[in-house]
Amino acid sequence: MKIVFMGTPDFAVPSLKALCDKHEVVCVYCQAPKEAGRGQKIIKSPIQVFAESRGIEVRTPKSLRNQEEQEKFVALNADISVVAAYGLILPKAIIEAFPKGCLNVHGSLLPRWRGAAPIQRAIEAGDDKTGITIMQVVEALDAGAMYKKGEIVIDKNTTGGSLHDDMANLGARLIVEVLEDLENIKPEVQDEGLVTYASKIDKSEAKLDFSSSADVLERKIRAFNPYPGCYFEYEGERFKILRAKVLNENGTAGQILEGKGLKIACGVGVLEVMEIQRQGKKAMPISDLLRGFEFKQVIL
Repeated sequence: MKIVFMGTPDFAVPSLKALCDKHEVVCVYCQAPKEAGRGQKIIKSPIQVFAESRGIEVRTPKSLRNQEEQEKFVALNADISVVAAYGLILPKAIIEAFPKGCLNVHGSLLPRWRGAAPIQRAIEAGDDKTGITIMQVVEALDAGAMYKKGEIVIDKNTTGGSLHDDMANLGARLIVEVLEDLENIKPEVQDEGLVTYASKIDKSEAKLDFSSSADVLERKIRAFNPYPGCYFEYEGERFKILRAKVLNENGTAGQILEGKGLKIACGVGVLEVMEIQRQGKKAMPISDLLRGFEFKQVIL
């Protein structure tokens, strides 16, 4: 099958690789290289790097809304397009360009968690499972008919990073399976009554509010690990909490409890910090930090 692939970040790479191994990927669309780092070097996206390593044509238009770009897309004469975390809105002319339409590798069990950050929001909300949905792309946000789903369990050790990697690999397997049996699959319409939305993560959300319950904060810490990383500020310095556990104890919100380790009272319960990252330093077990540093004041 001739495929046009549309994706940008690490999440999309396993899907592209799997499709290259089974089909003819005639072109890859991704977001344009960006300046990054102190030297403002031009950095290509993971998808562009992989596609070029396979000798596949790469296109990086800023928009697909103009007629010229749409005509170039149609002229590829592919059978189908596949999207995985592309990052640009697809107009109707792109969605309907090829005979078999356009499929999306979406990181949730639709209709739950439509939108930009389904992986993190599932952990943050305390869901016990999530997964991948292969769906038909339509103009409405993540509202297309569903071709196949695969589930992943969320447990107390699941982080945004670990779940991202598991989902990326599952998505690669499912999109290949769907394309192999495409003519025999009867897509399932989503139940609009079950829709929830995974809003884009704002960096301001990463600051921990210890008036919240310890359970809520522990889930957020895992969901936002590694990005953007949950933090608190102490004496003008930022500390990221990378791993913590909930204790069935109580105290005044923000109070540092006496005893071994770092235990911070929350609105309900206590958060015991297990792994931390001091501003400008590497991540470390809390015991390593406390060998030469002491928290004395209430954390607000």
